[in-house]
Amino acid sequence: MIVIGEKINASIPAVKAIIQKRDDKKLNELAQKQAAAGSAYIDVNVGTGEGSRDDEILAMQWAIEIIQNKIDTPLCIDSADPILLEAALEVRNGRTSLINSTKAEDDNLKEIVPLAVRHNAALIALAMDEHGIPKTIQDRLTACEKIAEACHRFGLSLDKVFLDPLVLPVSTDIQQGRVTLDTLTEIKKEFSTSKTVMGLSNISYGLPERAGLNAAFLHMAVSAGLDAAIMDPLDQQMMAAVRTAEVLVGKDRHCRRYTRAFRKR
Repeated sequence: MIVIGEKINASIPAVKAIIQKRDDKKLNELAQKQAAAGSAYIDVNVGTGEGSRDDEILAMQWAIEIIQNKIDTPLCIDSADPILLEAALEVRNGRTSLINSTKAEDDNLKEIVPLAVRHNAALIALAMDEHGIPKTIQDRLTACEKIAEACHRFGLSLDKVFLDPLVLPVSTDIQQGRVTLDTLTEIKKEFSTSKTVMGLSNISYGLPERAGLNAAFLHMAVSAGLDAAIMDPLDQQMMAAVRTAEVLVGKDRHCRRYTRAFRKR
């Protein structure tokens, strides 16, 4: 499974401080730890909620340059602002990248899908529209259909698209786990060439013992067809869940990755 390391996110107070202080050393340490733990991509979100768009662009360019000067792990550029995304991808200069994200909204698709094509980047696309996150599975699939149509129109192959069925906390609606899993299953049926992704930890928000819930949900999601997860690669319980899930659905030939991971531990 593709692990997208989530730790470089300005919503985390310690990371916000790193970004504001332009602390090269601590940023690199956080990136390198995630790469060493097995991240296939490292998500970079520098939105502190303070300053101007230009400030955020400069922060993103700084973060990308610092990280890519030390490690080769591909980066996941995380922003809702197409202008910031383009500025970030220009700094990447053709290196393998993932855009996080777009949604089924006309103006958003018109800006971000062609951006992915121009920079030969993969794209995370959320199963939501201008009205927010749909309540029903069918409405989420309708959003995915609109995204797929835009990708076809602008020339982005669906095998470069990660569709996100979206995860809402079960603490607010006990049916949300089932809705996400059923949406995931249907996405794999209707868009078989695309990949799937989700932010796992949302499922347990507001509840105790979150790690256990997250690990259980990961196993269920992988069984339903999950290809990638935005998660904490430094959490050994979650990384163990990744390896066991791969074994149980037959994605780890001869259980080699599983065995290697536990010998290393």
